[in-house]
Parts: sequence; structure tokens; C-alpha cells
Amino acid sequence: MAKETATYISQLVATNPVASDSVSVGDDHIRMLKTVLKTQFSGLSGTTAVTATEAEMNYLDIATLGTSADSKVLTQASGVVTIAGDVVVSGTTPKVTIGDAGAEDTTLLFDGNAQDYYIALDDSADDLLIGLGSTVGTTPAISIDENLAVKTYGDITMTGTTPTLTIGDAGAEDTAIVFDGNAKDFYVALDDSADKLVIGEGSTVGTNSILTITDDTVTLGDGAAVDTAIVFDGNAKDFYVALDDSADKLLIGEGSTVGTNPILSITDDTVTLGDGAAVDTAIVFDGNAKDFYVALDDSVDKLIIGEGSTVGTNEILSITDDTVTIGDGAAVDTYLNFDGNAADFRIGIDDGTADCTSGTNCAPLTHLQSLYVGEEGVDGVTDFTSDFFIGFQREGVDWQSPDGANVINAGKGVFINLPTSMKVDMSQLITQGVDRLQTHRDDMGTQLF
Repeated sequence: MAKETATYISQLVATNPVASDSVSVGDDHIRMLKTVLKTQFSGLSGTTAVTATEAEMNYLDIATLGTSADSKVLTQASGVVTIAGDVVVSGTTPKVTIGDAGAEDTTLLFDGNAQDYYIALDDSADDLLIGLGSTVGTTPAISIDENLAVKTYGDITMTGTTPTLTIGDAGAEDTAIVFDGNAKDFYVALDDSADKLVIGEGSTVGTNSILTITDDTVTLGDGAAVDTAIVFDGNAKDFYVALDDSADKLLIGEGSTVGTNPILSITDDTVTLGDGAAVDTAIVFDGNAKDFYVALDDSVDKLIIGEGSTVGTNEILSITDDTVTIGDGAAVDTYLNFDGNAADFRIGIDDGTADCTSGTNCAPLTHLQSLYVGEEGVDGVTDFTSDFFIGFQREGVDWQSPDGANVINAGKGVFINLPTSMKVDMSQLITQGVDRLQTHRDDMGTQLF
């Protein structure tokens, strides 16, 4: 009797049973075939018929479909299965699982022409990586760790019509960008407890604040006993605006070292120009047609108001010791103008036509021997006045005009108010002058008594 023992199709012998076997052996072969079919196709346990055609069944036959590997839907080589076509995962909650919880990396690899990229689980680091190449852990672009901390390893470009980067989710917690340096760290953060935007040193939000913004206020410094400065790093020269904390001064200076070469300093109620060095100090008004300056001419120890921008030239007014000087000796007229509401007045030197040496448009005060006191009358002569007074005062007194229209405050001392409308022709004053008028009933000549 020729009968094999088989559990799977591959164990069946195609030549059995042989012709010489008795009929009684046939039932043994039939039972064996049932056992082989039920064991080989153990997954077909239901009552639904398998209706796939042989061609459809061959789609799953890696060995026989097509004439080459590329024409097959599935190909296998050395344990690697290749799908030649699109893959759609459908269903109510479709899911693709890569890995079996083993302690190994799992990767989704994009095999490009020039560059490869991967999305992978770096199991040794417990990080999800997106990287360049095909080796997990090398040239990563983005990593996410178990704390959901995201790291980028290259530039970030945001494009679009109105690109927006939002940090935070409106929760009551600080949000920060930390710059992790070699020697020093810095941060830009929202200090949520204080509702401040802070730029600071270190990595802990709210400590070592350099600049804070809240509401409409920008603050430099954090109240510590250190200098705080904004430095303008120029090509040829540097300048700074700073708080010199040791001196409690706000400084504007030249250079980058706080406290050196100050140009302007402010402390309490005092604004100081200069730093005590033997140099001129000036405020220049840069006008369209003309420039003016207010300056200390250090070489002559003068405070000068002048025209132009060069200290010491074209002086208009200078102050030194107890002297105020108008003019700079140039051959020009110099005036002090009083700009009144109804009338203007001036005191000045007509430098172009006056020469006291030769007597040209210049007369000594001795030529003016009488001064008319009174208001101008309708006929052009001096009339009476009610505003003349002489006061010898041991304390301040407010003097009021008879009509109550004017009040003059006079302090302790001697005061004379001489209202006059006297007009003198210059030629008369230069030549014969104004004679002394008779002040007695009897003519006393040149004598007073």
C-alpha cells in the first residue's frame, strides 16, 4: 500500500495512491486530504465561500505574479516587502503601526533621487526625529522628546500672506525663547505673573532683566546696583545713553564706557553740559539759513551766545565774572531791543555812524545838564506828571499809580521813578548840548546854591 503521512499540502505525494492499492485504502486518502486542507487553510473557519479568481489570488502570490519583480504588487527579498503602488488605509479609525514595542528604532524612509529623508523613532533617545538621510539619529531637522519639547536643527522660514508665530495657549504661565549660549544664556519671554515682556540674561524668566515692556512703559535695568546703558556702536566714534548707578546720573557720553567723556548729565534738578575737561561745550541750533550756539568758551571762561556753530566767533552776548557784554568788537550795530505791545524800544550802539573819539554822533553825558520830567503835552512840550516819585525804603513797598492802573514793587533801598517824554536832537546834543535850567527864583549861574 502506497500512502504517505501528510499534514500540509507540501507533504502530499502526487503519485499516491498507486494502481495496485486496494479500494479499501481510498477512504484513508480522503480523510488525509481533509486533514491537510483544514490544517493548511485553518483561517477559513466561517461559512462564507472564497470567490477570488485564480488571477486575484495570484496578486498575493509573490513568486508567480508578473514576469519581473517590478511588475508585482508585492515583492519580497531578504525579509523586505516592497509594495508597487499606492496604499490606502481606510476604515472608521484607520491606523498604521510601525514597530512591535521592541527596543529598536523604527523608521519611515523617503528614498529620493538626490536626497533621502526619514521620520523615525530613535528608541535609544526616546525621540521622534525628522531628518536628512537614511540613518536614524544623524542629521536631524526636528526632534520631539517625551516632554513634547521640540528642537530644530536648522533655519526656520515662515511664509504666507500674514505669517504668525504664536508662543503659548493663553494659559497663566510664562512663555519664553531661550538662547542657549556657550558662556551666557539670554531669553525673550512673557513674564505672565507681572504681565511684562522681558529680555534678560540667563534662562529663568523674571531674573536679570535687561529690558522690560509693560503697558506704555519701556524699562532698562532691573533695579540692581549696576550701570545700565544703550551704546551706539559707530564706525569712527561710539556714543552711549546710560544710568551711571554709582553717581545716580543719567549720562549722554562719547565712547562705550559709562562715566567717561560725558557730554550731558542729569541728576536731581540739574542738567550739566561737559565733564570738567579743558574743552569748549556748546549747544548748536542748526537752522536752515543761519546757525546759532550757546556755549562755554573754555579758553576764555565765557558763556557765549553767538551766530554760527564755531564757539568764540560772531559773539552776540557773552558773560564772564560779573560782566555781560553785547557784541564782539566788530564794526556792526549792537542793540538790546524791548519788544512791547504798543511800542518798541532799544538800547544800542550805532557802530556804523558813531565815533566818540571824533565826536561823530556821540556826545558826553555832561552835554545833558537838564532832564525834563513829565508826560508829553499836546503842544509837543513836556507836561506835568503824577508818576514821579523818590523812595527811601527800609522794606519792600508796592507803589501804585494815582489812577490805580499800575503797581510797581520796590524792595529795600532808594528808588527814583522819572517819567519823561523829552526828545533831543542829536546834532543839538553833540554841539551846544542841553543847558542846565534855572531851578531858583534868582539865577544862580552854574552854582546850585
